[in-house]
Amino acid sequence: MDRLSPVDRVLGMANRRAFLRASVATALIAICDTRVTYAGDTGDALDVSSMKVTFEDPFDTLSVSAWGPGTRWISHTPWNGDFGGARFSDPDGEFPFAVQDGMLRITAARDSKGLWRSGLIASVDHDGNGFAQQYGYFEMRARLPDGPGVWPAFWLIGKDRSKATAEIDVIEYYGDKPGAYSSTVHVWHKDGRHDSAYSRINAFANATPSDLHTYGVKIDSDFMRMYFDGNLVWKTKTLPEHRQPMYLLVDLGIVDGITKMAAADPSFMFVDYVRAYQFM
Repeated sequence: MDRLSPVDRVLGMANRRAFLRASVATALIAICDTRVTYAGDTGDALDVSSMKVTFEDPFDTLSVSAWGPGTRWISHTPWNGDFGGARFSDPDGEFPFAVQDGMLRITAARDSKGLWRSGLIASVDHDGNGFAQQYGYFEMRARLPDGPGVWPAFWLIGKDRSKATAEIDVIEYYGDKPGAYSSTVHVWHKDGRHDSAYSRINAFANATPSDLHTYGVKIDSDFMRMYFDGNLVWKTKTLPEHRQPMYLLVDLGIVDGITKMAAADPSFMFVDYVRAYQFM
């Protein structure tokens, strides 16, 4: 697998070395592209009209603070971990968050010292307050930045991290690797083991990242299904650790590598909305 997840960045190289020593068997799961079809599975169709909206932010106004309380989003991961080549900033004026053309604009830019700063929003704070939901459909509609160095993402994390961190990367787009994006599911065990499944979604062969598209995941007790513009693009089995309330994160990351020197300064990600639906 040729990518690093947000949580992978936070856990660091020590856990990755432990993973290499202790979990060769589970690593085989990560190598497999489980782009599998299941004949006769009627659950693959996406019909939001049969679901109930439980969370929605159309970003007509901003409800973001550094750590809460009282806002819909906080501007850091609840465990206070940065990752990639940019640090995530507290809201300050229109940086890194602003409302533009009825959408959330997230800005990545260099500061006065030449260091990258950018924005992340999470729907649960450090104390577990905020929105999280077990099962349902979760969707973002967004315009992504393009070009080397940018790394926008829409992802979910399981609320209970006492024994393992359950992660669902609905989309990670690496501007270094145009034409497609990555969808991945992870379980980061506290003992260093790592289970994951991964698919490269070739969505941008006939579409443009900078246009508005929807990216979603439908989760039930059996499967996690990924959708691009309402169409099923990948599904994988739901692991036990993912059968819990999950909260939402959106960020504009910068790749921590040589290509961050080529990233456009500033770079922008525009989010039209984030929604969650519950099965009825």
